[in-house]
Amino acid sequence: MAIEIKDQELKEMFEHGVYFHNHLCPAMPLGLRAGLLARKKLKVKRAKSKELALLSESGTGHLMQCFLDGVMMATGCTYGKGNCEKLNYNKMAFVLVDVLENKAVRIAIKPEFIRQAFNSPFLKKREEGIPPEMIEPEIAEAAVNRILALPEKELFKVGEVYDYRHNYSQEGPAVFCEKCGEVVFGSKVRVMKDSKLCIPCSGYKD
Repeated sequence: MAIEIKDQELKEMFEHGVYFHNHLCPAMPLGLRAGLLARKKLKVKRAKSKELALLSESGTGHLMQCFLDGVMMATGCTYGKGNCEKLNYNKMAFVLVDVLENKAVRIAIKPEFIRQAFNSPFLKKREEGIPPEMIEPEIAEAAVNRILALPEKELFKVGEVYDYRHNYSQEGPAVFCEKCGEVVFGSKVRVMKDSKLCIPCSGYKD
């Protein structure tokens, strides 16, 4: 069985997404489709810098993390660019913000779809503790093709576009730790006995 994708942008995103995510699973392309849908609702292109912001309601569970990788790939919002924030609500949902136009939209996975997905052969294998990369290719491909084929209305709960002003925090100037010599920025500098230190050298936990 092969992966079947007709939409050219989704096809390219999927290929890059699998390379980035590094295993085949249904949650990553689910995130891709959700991110593309959010962009369509806001009428925006993929973020080159910080013109978009992603507020992910996901947490640390594997299914949520795979989903978030897909959303980041589709929107261009990443931890490295500083325009992706994880809210740790442990939900498969997110808000995408158009920072330039002060607009936002929330996308969530429909509960009905999740209930059905828990009974799928792929997630049954995951419940047995089998890593996604070790699940039989035919099972993984079938799960992915289902995600790619289902209409958006069966997958996603889509909110209305609403007004939202997003402000990025600024970390302040660079400081060189007086113990290890490495650079540390702004709010993470710690002062001990008049010495400016990074968190590891200071002994503080945060």
